[in-house]
Amino acid sequence: MTEEREDSFSHVPVLLNEVIEELNIKSDGIYLDGTLGGGGHSFEIAKRLKEGGRLIGLDRDDEAIRAAKEKLSGFSDLITIVRENYGSIKRVARELSIEAFDGILLDLGVSSHQLDENSRGFSYSDDNSPLDMRMDRRDEKTAEDILNSYPEEDLERVIRLYGEEKFSRQIAANIVKTREKERLKTSGQLNDIIRKSIPEKFRRTGGNPSKRTFQALRIEVNDELSVLEDSIEDMVDLLSDKGRLCIITFHSLEDRIVKEGFKKNEDPCICPPDFPVCVCGRRSKGKVLTRKAIIPGQEELVSNKRAKSARLRVFERRL
Repeated sequence: MTEEREDSFSHVPVLLNEVIEELNIKSDGIYLDGTLGGGGHSFEIAKRLKEGGRLIGLDRDDEAIRAAKEKLSGFSDLITIVRENYGSIKRVARELSIEAFDGILLDLGVSSHQLDENSRGFSYSDDNSPLDMRMDRRDEKTAEDILNSYPEEDLERVIRLYGEEKFSRQIAANIVKTREKERLKTSGQLNDIIRKSIPEKFRRTGGNPSKRTFQALRIEVNDELSVLEDSIEDMVDLLSDKGRLCIITFHSLEDRIVKEGFKKNEDPCICPPDFPVCVCGRRSKGKVLTRKAIIPGQEELVSNKRAKSARLRVFERRL
């Protein structure tokens, strides 16, 4: 095993013990980590695999791919790493001749490296960061493009829906006013707009006032919620009998999509409730194993503050 360099792509795996337990790993099983990141979760999965076992790792971030290949180099005979979005899971499985997975994991958090690397533009803590926010730098659309081209009503919608920002209207209006004078290019420009748009008494509570708007832009740039919503059923369909889908979310919008998606696959019937028997023909694909989301324990919260909002939900396939 290679030792991870201090300057490498880093991401402390959240809810690691809980994920490993819930995946119920078989040594000869086939697993997929759809958000490979620095390879923390995958490393622990691979440790539990033996001959016949296989792990597929997906990520769309080129830096994550390089770091994961280094961290997981000791398991090269077990692991296949692909630079791809988990939304393409059906095509990836087909290309790799995989009919079913015994477990699938998604960790939807932004990595520590992405937050701390100023050139990526995910963080609001450095005023000189470019407004990029692309997880896959092969994509064309950046946060800068959105801020300088979206109509005011679309900016307001994105900030309100994806950032759950109560001052979205003021922020959107001030973005438009500012860009009429100069192109928005840096996080500092956007931070200034947000500070001017939110009354001082509201800026004093709830953490950094830029957090919600930056989150909204990141979601819009990477099309995160629609990819998640569109992929849940595909992932469920690719599970073997008793195979498990584990998804870690970090904000209420993601968690709601996962919760509703799991419920739909457990109970897909659309018949009116007063029908004596089901006639729609839709059958359950499995069972939700987490009626309440699994959250980090106190020890993890102390050691990793970025785990605070993590929520793990688990679905088990039943054929």
